Amino acid sequence: MSESFFKIVLHAPEIPGNTGSLGRTCVALNAELILIKPYGFDISEKAVRRAGLDYWKHVVLKEYDHWEHFLEVEKPPHDQIMLFEKGEGKPWHSAPYKKGCYLVFGGETRGIPDRILKEMPDNYYSFPQYSPHIRSLNLSNIGTAAAYECLRQLKV
Repeated sequence: MSESFFKIVLHAPEIPGNTGSLGRTCVALNAELILIKPYGFDISEKAVRRAGLDYWKHVVLKEYDHWEHFLEVEKPPHDQIMLFEKGEGKPWHSAPYKKGCYLVFGGETRGIPDRILKEMPDNYYSFPQYSPHIRSLNLSNIGTAAAYECLRQLKV
């Protein structure tokens, strides 16, 4: 695989199907998938492979034990980390996407921990939710939407 356009980072993902679907998106878009523990499932679970179909073996996957481990090893430039979380973040399409950037999403029920959002308030982006009947959007859907917006801005 050539150098990835960007990286999708899942912090403490909980649902194997979403992780598998985003893995498939990463393969399609020449992106890396980074998973930060703890997971709500076993990475070898059939549900991850089923959602990733036969593409899972092509996922460029990195795993980290915790957020600080990720930062220590990856050493991502501060301005290339985009945190996507519900709430009052800037509009998702206004993120300064650059080649090699990190699109970070939290676990399905817990989201990105507040301490991380507080460490990087300028890197906080959100997708609109207009209905009071919705608690959250599907992780694989917003991850894919952000990935395609990143590609659009990179003009690739």
